[in-house]
Amino acid sequence: MRDIPQEMQARLDSGATTMCRCWLVTRKDGVALGFTDHDRALLVDGVRYEADSGLSAGALDQATGLSADNGEVLGALSANAIREVDIAAGLYDGAEVRQWLVDWQRPDLRIALFTGRIGEIRRRQGAFEAELRSLVDDLNRPVGRALNHDCDATLGDARCGVDVTDPAWCTDGTVDAIEGDGALIVDGLAGYAPDWFAGGVVTWISGANAGAKSAIRHDTTRNGVRLLGLRTGTAFAVAAGDTFSVLAGCDRRAETCRTKFDNFLNYRGFPHIPGEDWMTSYPNQGEVHDGGSLRKG
Repeated sequence: MRDIPQEMQARLDSGATTMCRCWLVTRKDGVALGFTDHDRALLVDGVRYEADSGLSAGALDQATGLSADNGEVLGALSANAIREVDIAAGLYDGAEVRQWLVDWQRPDLRIALFTGRIGEIRRRQGAFEAELRSLVDDLNRPVGRALNHDCDATLGDARCGVDVTDPAWCTDGTVDAIEGDGALIVDGLAGYAPDWFAGGVVTWISGANAGAKSAIRHDTTRNGVRLLGLRTGTAFAVAAGDTFSVLAGCDRRAETCRTKFDNFLNYRGFPHIPGEDWMTSYPNQGEVHDGGSLRKG
């Protein structure tokens, strides 16, 4: 049930036409942007909600019960509001969105209509379309742990415990050139064995992709030079001279945790869990049936 100010309820009951919608988008980097479908900017709680921003909202499907509300936000890519470079950098992925119904004559009178976050963002022909997901959508996420052979921690998180700032696992480098197949010829990794950073992450320090992250597919040497291959293309072209930091890769296997990171005490997988073939096995004539472990040997 929505909390509607008494004075605003009276205006709604009278058929007032001084209502507009406002959206507050808070990005992952903490930047808050306000937008309104009114014909002039509004100041609400110290935040300026810009008009004529090229932003509009599709009809929200306001559901009851535990069904997830959903909707769409449509807009033009604007140089001074929502920029393509920021979308490409992932700053709007998971951004918090709040929608209000506001009396533009009395901006302090408002009703909260929607609270959620931005889901998938699609770009085409100078415009974007963003999916809105309500907080109820979080209830659809799987909870608990799945028991697997591989570790389910993330390298460097609290469950893993590896210090990813240790120079043994991370360093800075520079792009010297780009190969025809897209592989990057890099400098600064000479002290590390080939394949050390395969499965790791590049964080761009300078260049058009500054601030973005890229997953590493392979880390090899060829003709005396170090090559990094990325799993997917970057939002913008990588150029010679771009600098980056790089984090070692972890394939989540027990042997890697033990030999590469010396961190097996914190291994979060179950390397000895029986496989499906063992679970479906049955006694055979001629085998030793002494009640001991079927996994021994």
